[in-house]
Amino acid sequence: MTPMDRRTAPARNTATVRQAVRRSRLIGAAVVLVLAANLGGFAPVASADTLEDQQAALNAEAARVQQSLEFVDAKIAKAAGDLVLYQGQLPGAQQALLDAQGRVAGAVKEVEALAARVDLAQQNKAKITQQLETDQQKITDTKKLIGQIATQAYKSGGVPSNLALFFGSNKGGSLTDTIDLADQALRSQNSAMDKLTQQNATNVNSQARLQAVEAEITDLKAKADAALAREKAARDEAESKKAQVDKLIADTTRLNGELQAAKPGIQSQLAQVKAQQDAVAAEIVERDRKLREAWEAEQKRIAEAAAAAARAQGQAAQPYVPAPPGPVSAFGLRSPFNGIPITSGFGWRATPPGTIDFYGQGGYMHTGIDFGAPCGTPVYAPAAGTVFSAGWGNDGGGNHVKISHGVVQGNSLTTIFYHNTSVVVSAGQQVSQGQLIAYSGTTGNSTGCHSHFETWVNGKAVDPMGLL
Repeated sequence: MTPMDRRTAPARNTATVRQAVRRSRLIGAAVVLVLAANLGGFAPVASADTLEDQQAALNAEAARVQQSLEFVDAKIAKAAGDLVLYQGQLPGAQQALLDAQGRVAGAVKEVEALAARVDLAQQNKAKITQQLETDQQKITDTKKLIGQIATQAYKSGGVPSNLALFFGSNKGGSLTDTIDLADQALRSQNSAMDKLTQQNATNVNSQARLQAVEAEITDLKAKADAALAREKAARDEAESKKAQVDKLIADTTRLNGELQAAKPGIQSQLAQVKAQQDAVAAEIVERDRKLREAWEAEQKRIAEAAAAAARAQGQAAQPYVPAPPGPVSAFGLRSPFNGIPITSGFGWRATPPGTIDFYGQGGYMHTGIDFGAPCGTPVYAPAAGTVFSAGWGNDGGGNHVKISHGVVQGNSLTTIFYHNTSVVVSAGQQVSQGQLIAYSGTTGNSTGCHSHFETWVNGKAVDPMGLL
């Protein structure tokens, strides 16, 4: 390698490193700009101890959203649940992107630092190489001078007669002057030898330094290559995270647009379902009213007959006074399932944050409880009674079973089961407690296998947990 090759080598050896650094800076800047543009408008989900906990919480929230739209079209409920899920995932994805971009920045700094060190080592190598060449030239010149002195001395029998060759003309000089010149020549030769020794020592030291620098350059280049690999991996990861964020934002925007566009139709459908459910409620109210009136009439007839019999025997008889209703536990209701957990309770269901209030009043009343029964799970009658409606209904509940359990201690009871895969009883059929009446499913406006169970006492929906 020529001196010029050695001096230009550093620029060639670090060109790839510098190009990678510039490329990383551009990508890093793009990531930051995209992230900054997309961070607004989405609230982070509640913190959890682990990523698994966070995902479980998000899944539960999405399920709650779907449950809150139980009697709406299943596709709409699924879209609303996905919207909440995506919105909940977005902050975590954005933070992951920030972290990945931070790793890119760290990798870029490492590459830059190593590139600078390689440059410095290459410059040091060039200086040492130049010094070696200079020292070597001095050694060559000194050896040449010594050789010339020695050659002339040998030819002249020990002391050169033409010392003027080295020390100038001595024309007409005396012997003393000649001897002085000879002595000067010997001293010059000794001085040249000393200088040669010193140059050789300097040369050896420079060679050792050059080897050390070359070893350092080799090590730094290996480290730079590894740093470049880490920088590329970090950059690839950041690009992947950015793609995830972009997809979540696109999906969230798309779903929100779809739901907003479908909102009028959904609200119309909800109004129809509400009207149908109100009609069912009115039917139950009227049926139970008649049952209670008939029961009270029978209780009055029995009491009056007993009073008449007492008077006929000359005994005093008390006028009939209706007894207050007894406890609803008198029905002895049993769970319609064996060992199936309850996934959603009775009561007001508020519209979950982040989704659309299709009801226009912040939520709706969930008039039953949901059992997380897999499709095809046997459903059993919770008490003896008469089936007054069974099969498909147009109230969003799919295949249903409605049972009147009559009046006990002045209270009327009706139970209803929605979303069944199939029913095995028919209207007018008498059933006993624990009798198979249906198989659970996800018919009607349902987003997954479950059973919606309602209890109506005296024409009013009540929490089944207070009766079971």
